[in-house]
Amino acid sequence: MRLYLAGLLLAASMPATSQGQTRNTPFPGTMTLNVDATDTEQGIFRVTQTIPLSSSGPMTLNFPKWLPGNHAPRGQIEKLAGLTIRAGGKLLQWKRDPLDVYAFQVDVPAGARQLDLAFQFLSATEEDQGRIVVSPEIINLQWQSVSLYPAGWATRQIPVAASLTLPSGWRAATALRPTTGSSERMNFAPVDYETLVDSPVFAGKYFRAEPLGHNVTLNIVADEAKYLAATPAQIDVHRRLVDQAVKLFGSRPFDHYDFLLGLTDRIGTIGLEHHRSSENVAYPEYFTDWASGPGRRNLLAHEFSHSWVGKYRRPAGQMVPDFSTPLNDDLLWVYEGQDQFWGYVLGARSGLFSKADTLDALASIAAGQDVRTGRSWRGLLDTTNDPVITPRRPKGWISYQRSEDYYNDGLLIWLEVDALLRAQTGGMKGMDDFARAFFGGQDGDFRPRGFTFDEVAATLDAISSNDWAGYLTRRTTETAANAPLEGISRGGYRLVYTEDPTPFFRDKERRAGEIDLSFSVGLTIAKGGKVNTVVWDGPAFTAGLTSAAEIVAVNGRVYSDQAMLDAVSAAKGGNEPIRLIVRSGSRVREIPIMWNGGLRYPRLVKASAGDSSLDLLLRPRP
Repeated sequence: MRLYLAGLLLAASMPATSQGQTRNTPFPGTMTLNVDATDTEQGIFRVTQTIPLSSSGPMTLNFPKWLPGNHAPRGQIEKLAGLTIRAGGKLLQWKRDPLDVYAFQVDVPAGARQLDLAFQFLSATEEDQGRIVVSPEIINLQWQSVSLYPAGWATRQIPVAASLTLPSGWRAATALRPTTGSSERMNFAPVDYETLVDSPVFAGKYFRAEPLGHNVTLNIVADEAKYLAATPAQIDVHRRLVDQAVKLFGSRPFDHYDFLLGLTDRIGTIGLEHHRSSENVAYPEYFTDWASGPGRRNLLAHEFSHSWVGKYRRPAGQMVPDFSTPLNDDLLWVYEGQDQFWGYVLGARSGLFSKADTLDALASIAAGQDVRTGRSWRGLLDTTNDPVITPRRPKGWISYQRSEDYYNDGLLIWLEVDALLRAQTGGMKGMDDFARAFFGGQDGDFRPRGFTFDEVAATLDAISSNDWAGYLTRRTTETAANAPLEGISRGGYRLVYTEDPTPFFRDKERRAGEIDLSFSVGLTIAKGGKVNTVVWDGPAFTAGLTSAAEIVAVNGRVYSDQAMLDAVSAAKGGNEPIRLIVRSGSRVREIPIMWNGGLRYPRLVKASAGDSSLDLLLRPRP
C-alpha cells in the first residue's frame, strides 16, 4: 500500500506528457507560429514557432496525431524535418518518445521564458509520398502539419497567433480572419490551437470569391484563370445550397463559413469537413464543363452539412481534449452516414444534382452496397474501425473485406428511417424534423456538443414512438445477405437493372476512367484492360480472376472497352463463356467466365403513382 501511495504522489508531481493527464485550464501565454509557404516549386513549408514557458524541467511537445475528419492517427509526422529547439539562444537536445513517435521530449533550462522552434514540412512531391498539397498555382495548407503544441493542456486552452507568407500576388481564403499585414504576409488574430487546426488555408495564383448569403463565401482557386469562369446561374445553385441547409437545420452553427474549393488536377483530391470551412478539390472543369454531368458537385453539399453533422454535434467519443487522444469512431454511421444522406438530399433540393441524377446516384450506391458480400460476416458497426485498420489503402477484395461502409450503408439506413417516420405519422414527420431537433442551436454558436447513441434514439422516439434503439442496433450489427434497401422500397421506388447505364453511371465511369461491370461479370476495368476490382463470389471471381491482372484479349479480339462490352452482350442468353486472355506478371493464361445475363446497370423506378416519401424528401423547401 505504501508503494502504491508513493506511486500516486510521484505521478501527481510529474509534468503532463503526451501520455499523461490533460489540464483543461488556460495555457500560460500565447504561442506564435510563422509559416513561409513561398516555395511552390519544391513544396517546402518553412516554420518558426515560439512556445511560452512558465516553468523549467521536462517538457513534451506533440505533433498532431489523431485528426478530426480523418477519424484516425494520420498526422504526417514523417514529413517533419530539420527540427531545432532553442531557449535563450541555446540549442537544446530533444528526444523522440520511444512509445509515441509524435512526441518530442526536451529538458527546459531554469530561467527560460520561451522555446524557439524551427523546422520544415516536406510536402509530398509525388503521389506515392502522400497527398500533394502544393503546385506552382495552388497551396492547401493544413496547420496541423506545420506546428507542435505543448502536451498536458487541452488544445482549446492553448492560444496561438499565426502568420502565413505567400508568393507575391497570391490570394488566400480560410475561416481565420487576418488582422494586419499584406496579401503576401497574412497575420491572423489569436485563436485557440484547436480552432487553428480546424481552419486550413487554400491559396492560389488564380482566385475568385463569391458571397452565398448567410455569411457564407465560396472561395475558388484554380489551375488556370479560365476555370474560374462560373456563370451567375451556377453561383446561384450554390446560394440555394446554403439557403436549403439553413432551412433544414433551422440555425447556423458558425459566425461565418468558407467553402475552400480547388479546381485542379495538380494537387491531390480532398473532401474534408471543418466547423467553419471545408477543403474541397474537384476537377478543373467544374464550372466550364457543367453540362457533361454532376461529377463531384455533391461534395460541397456533403461537406457543408458537416458543419452541423459531425462538427457542431459530434459523437461524445470524439469530444477529446487534444490531438494525441484516440477518437472513438463507433458512431460514424451517424456522423458520416447521416451526413452522406443529407449531402444527397441537399444536393437535390438545391439543384446541384438534378432529382434524376440523385435517384440514379442512390441506385448506384444501393447496388454497390448490395454486392458487398462481406456483410455476411462483418456488420456495419465494425466498419467504423476502418479509418484505423486501413486508412483508405487499396484492398484486394473490397467487396468481401468491406471498407468504410458506414457512409453508404448509413445513407441507406437513414433513408429507411425517413420512410418509417413518414409512414408512422401519416406523412407529417420525417428526417427534417430530426435534423431540426438534433442539430439545431443558436446562430453563431459553434461550441461543439457531444451526443450518444441513446440521444439519437430518444430524439427519434420523440418524433414518433418506436423501438428506435432496437432498430438502429439491429441495422448496425446484423449480418445479412443484402444491403438495407427497405428505405428505397418504402420510399416508393424499386432497384432494378437494365442493359443501359444511367447518365449518372456513365459519367461516374468516365470520370473514374474505368468500365464498371460489377453487376454482371463482377469486375471493374481501368484503361488498358487493367482489372481494378473483382466482386467476391461473382462470375469473374469464380473463374479465378484477381485485381491487378491485365486483360489482353476478349473472345479472340485485342482488348478494348468496347470489345469487352460487346462480348458480355453477345453472351446473353447463350451457354458459352466469355473467354479472356489475361496477363498476371510474367504469366499469361486463358480465363473463361460463365456469365450469360448480359449487361446490367442499376436504376430506380417508381413503384406507384403519385409522390412517394422519397419524392417528398428530395423536394426543395420553400
